[in-house]
Amino acid sequence: MSEDKELKQWKEKLFYRPKNGYDQIDAEQTGEIFAYAEGYKRFLDAARTEREAVKEAIRMAEAEGFVPYTFGMELQPGSKVYVNNRGKALMLAVLGQQPLDHGCVIAGAHIDSPRLDLKPNPLYEDSELAYFKTHYYGGIKKYQWVAIPLEIHGVVTKKDGETIEVVIGKDPEDPKFTITDLLPHLAKDQMAKHGSDIIPGEYLNLLAGSVPYAGEGTKRVMLAVMSLLNDRYDITEEDFLSAELEVVPSFEACDIGVDRSFIGGYGQDDRVCAYAEL
Repeated sequence: MSEDKELKQWKEKLFYRPKNGYDQIDAEQTGEIFAYAEGYKRFLDAARTEREAVKEAIRMAEAEGFVPYTFGMELQPGSKVYVNNRGKALMLAVLGQQPLDHGCVIAGAHIDSPRLDLKPNPLYEDSELAYFKTHYYGGIKKYQWVAIPLEIHGVVTKKDGETIEVVIGKDPEDPKFTITDLLPHLAKDQMAKHGSDIIPGEYLNLLAGSVPYAGEGTKRVMLAVMSLLNDRYDITEEDFLSAELEVVPSFEACDIGVDRSFIGGYGQDDRVCAYAEL
């Protein structure tokens, strides 16, 4: 029996009928969405940490005419300025035509993301293997951080005040890092644990090396790792005390799905909003 015509019309008028977003836009708008996503993926790859997000945002802003704000500088309607807050946060402003008592538009988002941080004195040796001790930052699922390729990004400030940028693992020629896990046939007890307990936080130690420094004595693998870091960055173990080194997944942003309608990439919480606002 067919539905009463009047009843059907009444339902169409009053009921909410969700529609797929793609059904409400044309092919040109769809193309604009996908083009926007390409820029977003490039931003994710350039901004693995908050420091790198600030650096990339400044590059993009200056390309659009933004200049650093200095106290006392003359501003006019339409002026475009930014303030870099110690390399960890960025404020941008476009001066409007009306005074502030007419209101303003403010958009804000955080650019830090869940990650691992190297501890202040991270390097140690155990069973002739060298490791970096880490501490997780933000709400991570710890079991997701094992047995995947990882990179180190950050800065080291030396005794003389010089700040050195450290990036290991991003360049295709670089080595990468990982956190070891148990083989499935050795993990019976592990797999019986609650998800939050499968990998305890103190097990999130970064594998750094296994080849010992030539000669006799203890901590030779640790010495070999430190020697390589000294050759590349001219740093010593003491410099870790004044370092800010972050560990992030070593994956480039990519398309997900046969139709490429999703984006897979590290750091989308909350750089997805920061990029849109930028």
